Amino acid sequence: MSITAEAYVLEEANKPLVRRSMQIPDPGPAEAIVEVIACGLCHTDLGYANGSVPTKKGIPLVLGHEAVGKVVEAGRNFESLKGSTVLVPAVLPCGECPFCKAGRGNACPNQKMPGNDIDGGFSTHFLVPALPLIKIGESFLTNVASLSVVADAVSTAYQAILRAKLAAGDVAIVVGSGGVGSFVVQIAAAMGARVIACDIMEDRLKLISEHGAEETVNLTDKDPRELRKQVRGFGKGVPTLNFKIFECSGSPAGQVTAYGLLERGATLMQVGYTHKKVEVRLSNLMAFDAEIHGTWGCAPEAYPGVLKMIEEGKVKLDPFIEYGPMSKVDEYFAAMTAHKLEKRMVMDPLT
Repeated sequence: MSITAEAYVLEEANKPLVRRSMQIPDPGPAEAIVEVIACGLCHTDLGYANGSVPTKKGIPLVLGHEAVGKVVEAGRNFESLKGSTVLVPAVLPCGECPFCKAGRGNACPNQKMPGNDIDGGFSTHFLVPALPLIKIGESFLTNVASLSVVADAVSTAYQAILRAKLAAGDVAIVVGSGGVGSFVVQIAAAMGARVIACDIMEDRLKLISEHGAEETVNLTDKDPRELRKQVRGFGKGVPTLNFKIFECSGSPAGQVTAYGLLERGATLMQVGYTHKKVEVRLSNLMAFDAEIHGTWGCAPEAYPGVLKMIEEGKVKLDPFIEYGPMSKVDEYFAAMTAHKLEKRMVMDPLT
């Protein structure tokens, strides 16, 4: 069956995406074609689009790694998926290598990332490895478009919290409370942690204070020593061994701020991304006997846990997303560049 997709293609860095008709190849034995219901817009997409971050595949390339859709064709090894509504994880591991077998599929060296290694979800259809696809239960189908953000923003937050070994009673310090950070706050609070959220945008802080943040801090012109004092006060009575710091801003200033909050035995999770370099004193890490972990995407086997939290109402999606037509993707990129896009955009490829 030949499928023609309508896609928004990156043909030249820092130029508008171009709408093109594309023939989707027939799926191989372990592949599937997903008809896109919705695709989220991530800051990483902007880095690829403006050329500040190179893609693995190179260009031309269809961006987009937060897709939810329906399997319309599947290879012979995965024919049972045909007709299923699925999430397409932002990290698609091979499932066979030592990393995958050790439960570290999100670090798989053979992984495929839509919109980076392969064509992604800024399209009506795209071809993906079938093994990592996550089937969506009927309870979610009334507003399945909202689940597109689970493919990255929500699942990445969940993976970071699992990697930090966050537990009830811990203190979660979230630097950057928009995007992924907003879901780190919600998940941490749902797991019984006390959460302090830090950001430079007051509207974000107000929103997140209604969704799990016990205290908020506006970092604009905030003296680092005063911030450290405030965080210590917030966590008074909790051993710093139980301080879990999540850097979600993806900015050099945010990374330096988060590193500066390390305490004795504390854990720092580096979640946000920037291509820019920062300068920190690594001796603090040694002196505090602290830990820092990177975290990339989310292993497919962790998705049921985060979907359950959404189903139980412990994690809210709609207050943190907006819906719009994919035909306006370049307008959204411009708004994101100008820091005027406050919520995660969920785009309809048919409009």
